[in-house]
Amino acid sequence: MDIIRFGLVGGGWRAEFYLRIARALPERFAVGAMYVRNKDKAEALKRIWGVEVYTSIDTFIEAGGYSFAVICLKREISKDYIIRLAAEGIPLLAETPPAPDLEQLTQLWNALDRSAVIQIAEQYMFQPMHAARIRLARSGRLGTISQAQVSAAHGYHGISLIRQLLDLRFENVNIRAQRFGSSIINGPQRSGPPVAEELVQTEQTLATLDFGGKLGVYDFTRDQYFSWIRAGRVLVRGERGEMMNDEMSWLQSYDTPVYSQLRRIDAGHGGNLEGLYLRGIMGDGEWLYRNPFIPARLTEEEIAIAESLYRMQRHVEGGPSFYSLAEGSQDQYLALLMEQAAASGETVISTTQPWAAE
Repeated sequence: MDIIRFGLVGGGWRAEFYLRIARALPERFAVGAMYVRNKDKAEALKRIWGVEVYTSIDTFIEAGGYSFAVICLKREISKDYIIRLAAEGIPLLAETPPAPDLEQLTQLWNALDRSAVIQIAEQYMFQPMHAARIRLARSGRLGTISQAQVSAAHGYHGISLIRQLLDLRFENVNIRAQRFGSSIINGPQRSGPPVAEELVQTEQTLATLDFGGKLGVYDFTRDQYFSWIRAGRVLVRGERGEMMNDEMSWLQSYDTPVYSQLRRIDAGHGGNLEGLYLRGIMGDGEWLYRNPFIPARLTEEEIAIAESLYRMQRHVEGGPSFYSLAEGSQDQYLALLMEQAAASGETVISTTQPWAAE
């Protein structure tokens, strides 16, 4: 397999995930070029990661050396770079969300030629445990799925998981939401673990999304991303069974329930000397997910991002879309409506957007 060479626009915390993946899997991925505006930051990135970094977007475009570019910028400026690079004919993998609000989402959609090759780097559906859950939900074993309760990711990420588990695309929805404030002992942040005990305030958003015959329940507080004491939860229900986190139960026949578990299969535990990596996820005697990037030592988030990079290369070569701009825009649109419902206390009803005709 040829090395996948991609460009990287942006040099922040999120961009470092892509740099780590390329360093961990040099036989699979390489950063062909980077663009950041700040000269000092560009020099630091070049020194630390050994990649070519440009401070001019024009030079980045002219230099080439990559089959697609990853847009890894703040939502407030991402749209303009997507439009600019797409106009140059560069295939794009854009981080979520593609724009901050409905007006700019619509502007972005209308500004692009429909032939532009653009996908969204929505990674949660590719995280190993979530990927296993989605596969099981779509297998028919639990029957037709009517409900997905997701407490695993914020905003558009959480919406994405709900849509994937319910197997939905652009269906309209009635949304009700509330916010709840509470106290919590401050935990780890991006910068590292806490250095002292501190009581802080946190905010939880709880929402119901009624798609008519299918119900999504969103429940999240941002502490969950790093907290040692706030776990994620996923519940999926069909008429023949349900899945709660890693526990599964379903009816083999009307009078015969079956119970099983999603089990992580890891190398490197105990006396195992294969390496330290996730091999895959098994359930009821079958592989529901196999890690395609072994033996690299990657977090599940990095595995998911690597999957997006791999699928983007296949898409550039003529393969199928895996998460279109339309889907990413829909996730952000519904997340915005959810925030509106929480702020107003009123039921908010979505309307069909221009990207729904994709």
